[in-house]
This record gives sequence, structure tokens and C-alpha cells, in this order.
Amino acid sequence: MENKANFAGAAAETTRERPTLKTIAFMTGLGVTTVSRALKDAPDIGAETKERVRMVARQLGYQPNRAGVRLRTGKTNVIALVLSIDEEIMGFSSQLVFGISEVLTGTPYHIVVTPHSHSKDPMLPVRYILETGSADGVIISRIEPDDPRVRLLTEHNMPFATHGRTDAGLTHPFHDFDNEAFAHQAVEKLVARGRKRIALLQPPSKLTYYTHTRIGFQTGLHDYGAEEVPLRVTIDNPLEEIRNAVEVLMRASNAPDGIVCSAGSAAIAVNAGIEAAGKRLGQDVDMVSKESAPILNWIRPEIITAYEDVRHAGREMAKAVIARIDGIEPELLQSISQPVWKTK
Repeated sequence: MENKANFAGAAAETTRERPTLKTIAFMTGLGVTTVSRALKDAPDIGAETKERVRMVARQLGYQPNRAGVRLRTGKTNVIALVLSIDEEIMGFSSQLVFGISEVLTGTPYHIVVTPHSHSKDPMLPVRYILETGSADGVIISRIEPDDPRVRLLTEHNMPFATHGRTDAGLTHPFHDFDNEAFAHQAVEKLVARGRKRIALLQPPSKLTYYTHTRIGFQTGLHDYGAEEVPLRVTIDNPLEEIRNAVEVLMRASNAPDGIVCSAGSAAIAVNAGIEAAGKRLGQDVDMVSKESAPILNWIRPEIITAYEDVRHAGREMAKAVIARIDGIEPELLQSISQPVWKTK
């Protein structure tokens, strides 16, 4: 009778409750300690036993109890992604999350997204993570040259990685896109089409990649004999404001014949402004834009696009954070990806 009662209890646990080590032990016929050690890849547990335990764990949807893990090890097994809600346009944030998740799959770590608006205090989510100890590592974006979040995380010895670089003598893990190369090559491509008066829709000046973009753009103008037509909005302006500013510029006597755009979502607004001014993309003006999803050429095949692989950036930052948790030096955890140009 006791065995039947145990069987019924375990069966009920598998169907009604969150699966536990006891559930896996019942399903495999192993002891709870053996199951626990198998899931931790203990060297004294055979490969066949480990595979059997992992297979059952996957089938049951088993996840370690984070509270219990934290009590035993002092770790949360959480990587916190502090992500601006303003970056969701055209799948930027989802691609980043996908990339991070690809790396974390098969590790003890889970991603927890901490959303915030870049118009609010960017220190709040980072302070919360540090004060509550709610993560083992952190990933942050929209990096400034002397970013106070980077300084705070460094001071607290919290493993982290950034999407973008700082410029204040702080050595930290990062993955970045080569915006200097993008802007320089963008000018080259426009000049190759006979364009000489070029406007730049640039990032906001507070972010590090603004400087990288400006350097590449100005160097390109110098190298290829073009001149800048100022555009008084940035990619952070609402899309309607970008559209209106571009329409005004395209109606002016000094209208540009080429435009470089630093964000795919903003390129849609730029295109709308060009059309509102009665101009034709590919005839009166050419545009080069960065994009993180292959969408722009569906809207306007005339747009010259450079692909920024944001999913790859997510993978690189996830690997960097885990390596930093494991004690790898930060200078070994830095990477930069190059623009990939769509061939016509």
C-alpha cells in the first residue's frame, strides 16, 4: 500500500505541480542525489545516466528552483538584460534577446529583461539589480562615452557586457558595430552614384557611437570630395518629426542629393519625408541606411542597406558575460562587427 501511495503521489506531482528532482528520480528510477549530480554534470556519474536524466528533465520541462539555487550557491543563474523600450522598433530588441537566449540555452543561466525608457534615469534598473542581488551578470545598451552605469557595475565587481563602447579609460567587455566604417563606406557609395551634397541622420550626441559615426562621415566627405547638408534631427526624434524635418530639407534650395541614415526605423520616416516633398528616391536623391532586419528593401528597393547583425551581438554579449562570471579578463571579451552591404 505504501508503494502505491508513493506512486500516486509522484504521478500527481508530474501532472499537477512543477516538476522537481524527486519527479525526475521517480521517472528514472534513480535516487534524488544521483539525479541532482547528473544534472550538475558530476564526473562520478556515467554519461548514459546523465543523458537519461537530462532527457527526462527536458520532457518534463524541469527548471531548477532559483530560490533554492541561490540559498545553496549564492547565485541566481540570472543574466539581466537592461533594455530600452524605445529600441523595440523593427525587431531590434527581439533579435538581441534571441541571440542571448541561443547562448544561454544549455547553461544554468536564464535571461530576465528589465525594460526602461531612455528618457528616464538609466541608473535606476542597474541600482535595483545591484541592491537586490537579483542577477549574476548584466547586459546594457545605449552606451555613453563616460557611462555611469559602467562605472557603477565595475566598482561593484558585477560581471557585465555592453552593446557599445565607452571612452573613459574603462576596460570592460563589449560588443559593438563599426559605425565609423559604416558611415565612411556610406559616403563612398553615395559619391559613386554621383551624389555630392549629403545629409546625415545621426545618433544622439550623448551616445558613444555618435562620435564614431561622425568621424566616419566627415572622413568620408573629405576622402571623396563631398559636402554636408545639416539635418537638425537625430534617430531618437519621433518618426513624425524626422519625416517633417526631411520634407522641409528636401523642399529647400540647398536640398541634399544623398542621405545617410543611422537606423532602419528612421529610414522609413526619411523616405516618407522625401516623398512628401515631391522627390523620388533613386532619382532626385539616394539614401544609405543601416538596418537590423531585412525589411527596408521590401519597402523601397532603391535604399542602399548595410546589415547590423543584432542577433550576433546578443550572442557575443551573452558569451562575454558568462566568461566574465567565470573570471576571464575583460580585455579578452571585446568584439566589433563590420557592416554587411546588400548587393543589388
